Amino acid sequence: MNKNLPSDYHMHTHNSGDSDAPMKDMIESAIKCGLSEICFTEHMDLDFPITKSVPEGTFTLDIPSYRKELFSYRQKYQDTISIKYGIELGLQSQIIAQNSRVISDNDFDFVIGSIHLLDHADPYYPEFWEGRDEESVIRRYFVSTLENIKSFSDFDVLGHLDYIVRYTPTHGAGYSYRKYKEEIDAILSYLAEHDKGLDLNTKSLTRGGSDPNPNADILSRFRELGGRIITFGSDAHTPDEVAGCFERARKIAVSCGFDSYYTFDKRVPTAHPF
Repeated sequence: MNKNLPSDYHMHTHNSGDSDAPMKDMIESAIKCGLSEICFTEHMDLDFPITKSVPEGTFTLDIPSYRKELFSYRQKYQDTISIKYGIELGLQSQIIAQNSRVISDNDFDFVIGSIHLLDHADPYYPEFWEGRDEESVIRRYFVSTLENIKSFSDFDVLGHLDYIVRYTPTHGAGYSYRKYKEEIDAILSYLAEHDKGLDLNTKSLTRGGSDPNPNADILSRFRELGGRIITFGSDAHTPDEVAGCFERARKIAVSCGFDSYYTFDKRVPTAHPF
C-alpha cells in the first residue's frame, strides 16, 4: 500500500464492452493500493466499426445503468474512498452532435476524449496495418487527433495521446516525439491554450513497456508549452491493473516538470502537489 499514489482516473468495468470486471472488485483493489480517490471512465465509442469480434453496440454505454451502479457504490464506500463519475468518449468527426448530447445530458465529473480509430478502422487489429506505411499512418493519426479535438472540445483531458503506437507492427520501434514534432506540438499547444490536460496512461508500462502514453518527451514538451493538467490513468480493465506503475509514472511526471496531478469534481479541476 502506498497512500501517496495519485488518484486513478482511467478505469473500466463490466459496463465497458471490453471488460468483465465487477465494479466492486475494482474499488476494493483501489483501496488495497491505498488510493483515496478514483474515477471510473467507461467507454462510449459511438459509430464504432462492427466486426465479428466487435458486435454492434459493444462500445455504446448504458449510461443510466452505469450511473445507478456507481452512485450506489459511491454511497456505500463514502467513508473509505471517493468515487467519481467519468466517461471515456471516443471522438470522431461524424458524431460530434451525438457526443455533445452525451455530455450535456449527463452530470459527469470528468471526461476523457480519446481517439481509438483512424479512417473509421481500429488499429488494434493486425489487419488494419496490412499494406499501410507505419510512419505515414502515425502521422495521419496525429493530424486526425488535432482535427478531432478542435471540432469537439467538451472534454477535460486527451486520452493516451500516442495510443496508436501501442499497436504498430514494430511495436513502436523507431517512433519518437522528434519524428512527429510538428504534428504533436500542434496538439499540445491547442490543449495548453484551452486549459485541457493529458491522460498520463500507464497501461504500456504495466504490460512491460518502457514508456507511458504519452512518453516523457511529449510530457516535457507539454509542460514547456504551458500545459499544467495531467491525470494519472491505469486504463485498468481488471482489478490487478488498478494504479499500475503509478509510482514510476509519478517520477516520470516530476522529471518532466510537473509538480501536481489533478482530480475533477463536476468538471472542475483541483491540483494535488506530489
